[in-house]
Amino acid sequence: MTGKKSRRKLKAGFTTGTAAAAAAKAAVLALIDTHPPAEVRVALLTGDFINIAVHRCTVEDGVTASATVIKDAGDDPDATHRAEIGARVRLLAPGKGLVITGGTGVGRITRPGLEKAPGSPAINPGPEKMIRQSVRQVLDDFADARGAAIEIFVPEGEKIAKHTLNARLGIIGGISILGTTGVVKPMSHEAYIATISSAMSVARAAGTDIVVCTTGRRSERYAQALFSDLPEPAFVQIGDYFEKSMHMARDYGFTRVVLAVFFGKALKMAQGAPHTHAAKSRMGLETLAGWVRKQCPDKTSAQQVAGANTAREAFFMLREHCPEVFADTAGRMMASAAGFAGSDLKIRAIIFDYDGGVCADRTEAKGAL
Repeated sequence: MTGKKSRRKLKAGFTTGTAAAAAAKAAVLALIDTHPPAEVRVALLTGDFINIAVHRCTVEDGVTASATVIKDAGDDPDATHRAEIGARVRLLAPGKGLVITGGTGVGRITRPGLEKAPGSPAINPGPEKMIRQSVRQVLDDFADARGAAIEIFVPEGEKIAKHTLNARLGIIGGISILGTTGVVKPMSHEAYIATISSAMSVARAAGTDIVVCTTGRRSERYAQALFSDLPEPAFVQIGDYFEKSMHMARDYGFTRVVLAVFFGKALKMAQGAPHTHAAKSRMGLETLAGWVRKQCPDKTSAQQVAGANTAREAFFMLREHCPEVFADTAGRMMASAAGFAGSDLKIRAIIFDYDGGVCADRTEAKGAL
């Protein structure tokens, strides 16, 4: 052994949109080429190609067939990883074109602000393009002038959707068929960022000029109790994407942003971390200890904080001996957010204790923090 850890190359996967395109291509091939294919080659929106295994393929009659594939998210799994994605294709008369609809397990849009209008199936433009080009390529290869009705379905879609934020976005009854490139890059987090963007778009379409940014379900629940007069779309879970979310809030035209988080995330935001995941930014307890020295002359408190294992441990020390530092941290959060937004956004910073109580609430920064 050399003492060095070997690093396995992370495996890329493909999106629900790519899966739907592959299923549609398999179904139309089964009809025109007269036998169900074992795999299909799909053109991605990047111009590259990917071979995808066909899970099931059934010819119902001379003009109708259905096929499914198993979505593989690679080493960046999400709620749809290993989901069965299918397409039922019915050939139409020549000149009828290609019509794409959503069937069982594909959500339907009920709120404005997304890429498709309310009442539409939740199949984004990118996946629609892939589905069309996959089916059209088969028809062209066989010089077949017929059109096709393509119904995308996800057998377990409604169940899977319960583990997503679709309902918050106004997507009801199933999952979304998504994808901007067709491929899922490990650790790219593109899907989460796209969800934040969609949530902010829905909030603006709902007519609110304020967005309440939390980092997860628990902090959101406390924020909703605190701001019970605000409509549901006003609350957006930003996860670890602090900088990107402030950019989005600015770009979508919000005038007010509330950051409502627990102390661990607040500390990272206060230190200007653009991404607040543990793997992306250090907790910075030494920095916090420096703030404590300025707020509380008692040297013991600062020493205890510097020696703490986690921000949570430091929080309970500070709540008892130096609660003033919470307001200071909230002010620094506001300054970081304003720096990322680069605009005249009015920012409010709230830090929750671990029972949902408010231990700091700042609505204006005082000088450079």
